[in-house]
Amino acid sequence: MSEAPVRPVGSAGPAGSASAARPNPNAVVAVLALAGITVSLMQTLVIPIVPELPKYLNASASNAAWAVTATLLAAAVATPMAGRIGDMFGKRLMLLISLVLLVSGSVVAALSDSLVPMIIGRTLQGLASAVVPLGISIMRDELPPERLAGSTALMSASLGVGGALGLPSAAFIADHFNWHVLFWTSAALGVVAFALVMLLVPESKVRSGGRFDAVGAAGLAVGLVSLLLAVSKGADWGWASGTTLGLFALAVVVLAAWGFFELRTSQPLVDLRTTVRRQVLFTNLASIAFGFSMFAMSLVLPQLLQLPTQTGYGLGKSMLTVGLVMAPQGLVMMAFAPVSAAITKSRGPKVTLMIGAVIVGAGYGLNILLMSEVWHLILVSCIIGAGVGFAYGAMPALIMGAVPASETAAANSLNTLMRSIGTSVASALAGVILSQMTISLGGHALPSENGFKVVMAIGAGAAALAFVLASFLPGRRPTDTEPAPVLAEPSAEPAR
Repeated sequence: MSEAPVRPVGSAGPAGSASAARPNPNAVVAVLALAGITVSLMQTLVIPIVPELPKYLNASASNAAWAVTATLLAAAVATPMAGRIGDMFGKRLMLLISLVLLVSGSVVAALSDSLVPMIIGRTLQGLASAVVPLGISIMRDELPPERLAGSTALMSASLGVGGALGLPSAAFIADHFNWHVLFWTSAALGVVAFALVMLLVPESKVRSGGRFDAVGAAGLAVGLVSLLLAVSKGADWGWASGTTLGLFALAVVVLAAWGFFELRTSQPLVDLRTTVRRQVLFTNLASIAFGFSMFAMSLVLPQLLQLPTQTGYGLGKSMLTVGLVMAPQGLVMMAFAPVSAAITKSRGPKVTLMIGAVIVGAGYGLNILLMSEVWHLILVSCIIGAGVGFAYGAMPALIMGAVPASETAAANSLNTLMRSIGTSVASALAGVILSQMTISLGGHALPSENGFKVVMAIGAGAAALAFVLASFLPGRRPTDTEPAPVLAEPSAEPAR
C-alpha cells in the first residue's frame, strides 16, 4: 500500500484557509501541557499507598507490586506503537484514545478491591503514556515556528511537573480520604483533559498513512516486556535465577529478530535507518542516561527523608513531607523551560542538553556533601530538576530536527521509551546497591549512608555519560534549531 501524501508543516490548506483555521497557540500549549501533567501523575499516584496495597487488595506484597510493574510494562509497549499510529492516522485522535484509556483505567482501579482488577486498571493507565510525545508532535504541526522551542520544552517539563506535584497530592488524599479517591481524582482530571483537547486542539493534516506493522509491534512488545520484566523483578526473583536469565535471553533473541525484520519490511513500526542517524542515535542514548540519572534521585531522596533519625542520617519524615520536599523540583522544571528554549534558539539544542547534564551532575555531587537537613534535599532536588528541565526541553528539538514531520510522533515516542528504559535500569541498580550496603537497626536491615552516596555518585556518572554522548551530536547553527518543514514526496527514497 502506498503512503498517503503529507502536507508540509505550516502550508496552507485548501483555498488558502490556513489563517482562518489557525488554532490559538496559547490554548493548544496549555491544554496539551495539562494533558501531559495528568498522565504523568500516574507515575506517583500509588506510591503513598504501596505499603498498604497488600491489605487493600488482599494479596501478598510481591503480587501487590504488580500494580506498579503493570503500568511500567504497558507504558513501554504502548508508547512507540501509539506514536506510530498517531503519525499514520492522526495524532489528536491517538491522544484522545490515550486519554480514554487513562479514564477507563482510573475507573476500573477506583472500583477495585482485589488484585486482578487493580492490575487491569493500572495497565490501562500505562497504555496512556504516549500523551507527552503525541502532544509534542501536535505542537510541531500546529504552532508557529517561533513558539515551538518554548512550547515543546514546557510539554517535556510536564513529565516532571506531574510526577513531582502528584506525590504530595496523592499523599494528602491517602491520609485524609479513602484510597479509591486517588483514582476517582485521576479519572476526573482525565475527563477534563479529554474535553479540552476535543474543544481546543485541532487534528493535524500531517499524516503518513500506510499499513500498521502488526508483526513488528508484536515483536517489540515481547522483547520489551521480557527485558523490563527481568530488570524490574530481577531483585525479587534473583538475578541468577532461571526466570530472570531466561527473560534476558528471550529479550536479546526477540529484539535481534525484530530488528532484522524491521530493516526488511517496507513500512516498519520503527524506522531503524532513521534511528541510527547520528543526531537521533546520540539523543536517544543520552535520554537513557538522563532517565537513569533523574530516577536515581527519586529513589534516594524519599528514603533519606523517611528513614528513622536513629540511623544518624535519616530524617524521620512522613510521606506527605516527602511529597512537599519533592514538589518544588517540578515547578523548577517548568520555570526553566523558557530558559532552555532561549538557549536552544540562540546556541542550539546540543548546547542546552550539555548544560543540563552539567547541572544534574553538579546536583548529585552536592547531594553527596549535603544530605543531613531537609533544606539540603530541597536544594538538591531543585538543582537536579533544573538540569533535567534543560535536557528534556532539548531532546524533542534534537529529535524533530532530524526526522520528517510525518515521523515526528513515532520518533518522539521512541525517545520517551529510551528514558523509561533508563529509569527502569536505575531502579534495579539502585535497589541492588541499597540492599547490599546496609546497617542493622532494631533487627532490621536498612540502607546505609554510604549506599546512598554510591547511588548518588552513579547518578552523577550517568549525567557525565549524557554529557559525553551529547558532545557527539552535530553542531547546530542558531537559525537551524527549528525543525525543517520540508518533506520528501511519498515516492521518494527516504534519506539515509
